[in-house]
Amino acid sequence: MTTLVAALGAGRMGRGIALCYAAAGQRVLLLDSKPRGADAFNALRHQALDDIRSQATALVDLGLVPAATVDHIVARVQVAGRDEAATLLPQVGLLFEGVPEVMDNKAEALAFAAVHMAADAIIASTSSTFLSTTLAGMVAGPERFLNAHWLNPAHLIPLVEVSPHPGTAPEVTARLRELLTRIGKVPVLCSATPGYIVPRLQVLIMNEAARMIESGAATAEDIDLAIRTGFGLRYAAMGVVEFIDVGGNDILFHASRYLAEALNDQRYASPPIIGEYMASNRNGLRSGQGFYDWTQRDVPAYRRESTARFVALLQTAGRLPMLADAVAVTPTPAPPPPP
Repeated sequence: MTTLVAALGAGRMGRGIALCYAAAGQRVLLLDSKPRGADAFNALRHQALDDIRSQATALVDLGLVPAATVDHIVARVQVAGRDEAATLLPQVGLLFEGVPEVMDNKAEALAFAAVHMAADAIIASTSSTFLSTTLAGMVAGPERFLNAHWLNPAHLIPLVEVSPHPGTAPEVTARLRELLTRIGKVPVLCSATPGYIVPRLQVLIMNEAARMIESGAATAEDIDLAIRTGFGLRYAAMGVVEFIDVGGNDILFHASRYLAEALNDQRYASPPIIGEYMASNRNGLRSGQGFYDWTQRDVPAYRRESTARFVALLQTAGRLPMLADAVAVTPTPAPPPPP
């Protein structure tokens, strides 16, 4: 039996989640979190469905879904008002809270949902600001609560960062990951720390790009071209930690020390774990141990796999190198990176 999913909050995130589930063939509830008069709610309902239709039509334009499916996708989304929520919530097995990032709003929405939902239903906040450890106390039955941070556009980006609090029941975390995987999402687990994984990394990168422009190191145009044709492609094909191991922890240590000295800024210095790994000869692939265990890997096969992932991305981006003897080929689908 399919778990009925609801998004509480009919803004951008709620609509994106609703579209994601509807496009995967599931009925989904989009619940307005605010009490409104009939006219105001009808206006919101039409706006939300028009927005979802527009996004679904964009998928048609991109060749991702047939045009005939748009009506079916929209029909799977039920937009309901706050006055209907108390009747509908008992049917919901998984709810994503996506109200504005204001603590009072979060507290009211989570408390309201928890009171009306079944005791074994999962409640997940999509908050990008408040940690699950902070929000859990607002939910009756906090063992069924955790954060699920979707990245916009929610219906396109596969990643969802799942962040339980210490009291979250392990089976709840496992169940949420299973339900997300069923619709093609890639859930990753992270502790209740500010910034999750992606926001914490991207804030550093974005601020550094702004500093480079500020200091005259490069123009905005050249920085973005470097990201699109080098940095971004490389880390899409090979994760950041994987790249450390392939290049070598010692390489990162020395590069970090050089930049910290040359730019006179200790924010470039490597963290203690890099030095500790160097001291114990955990320098990555060539040592057999790094952040990953490489001792059980077929290294020549791994190198072929990682190259295939990179070439597939280059081809998609239209950035394959100009080779005099090249022939048109269809890349072999690349296997996943090491666990």
